[in-house]
Amino acid sequence: MSVAQRKFLTELATLVDKPVSVNTTTGKNYVGTLIGVTDGLSVCIAEAKDEAGKLHHRIFLNGTVVAQVSSTEKPFDLKALSGRLEKVFPTMVKLYEEQGFIWVMDKVKLTEKGVIEGSGPAAERVQKVYQLFLSEGKN
Repeated sequence: MSVAQRKFLTELATLVDKPVSVNTTTGKNYVGTLIGVTDGLSVCIAEAKDEAGKLHHRIFLNGTVVAQVSSTEKPFDLKALSGRLEKVFPTMVKLYEEQGFIWVMDKVKLTEKGVIEGSGPAAERVQKVYQLFLSEGKN
């Protein structure tokens, strides 16, 4: 598998458990939560509503009929959070946007879900900045 193919599938995998809209080659549209995807681009959507408003608990679409998958959720703004952290921890913040995390002081790892690595006063301060960022709706 090429680097581009891996990157494509990685991007698609980031949409798992997130709201999506899926258009098919047959002209149908479904909006729901993407809960599964295969290498062949077959998808499983939970609580999917079709264009008529009918709710489907689960819908499985073969990759051959999937024309488009789009995210309906605003992406988390790691760059803005990194900038906020830089004000509190000058020159000690490293943003790894492609990988989806921020390193603070080379010992606290932060994602869109909060602090996932590190402990102590520094990690607590990073978590507070993160929570304030979320409460201000800047994400």
